[in-house]
Amino acid sequence: MGGIGIWQIVIVALVVLILFGRGRISEMMGDFGKGISSFKKGMTEEEEAKPASKAQIEAPAKDVPAQDTKTSERSDSAS
Repeated sequence: MGGIGIWQIVIVALVVLILFGRGRISEMMGDFGKGISSFKKGMTEEEEAKPASKAQIEAPAKDVPAQDTKTSERSDSAS
């Protein structure tokens, strides 16, 4: 008791087939397949983009002249 048997699965499948019909189920499975392929395509595009961003991070920074800012003095005096 409590486990799902083969007959329960068959009954549920028949009810779904009767409610939605064969055409609607095949349409839903086609949409599901398109979603999976789109997801895989997005994952491969993301993986291809990662090495480029990693190269940008590892590139040496350009020398930027230091500017005297008074933000640290303001935060010290405000406390």
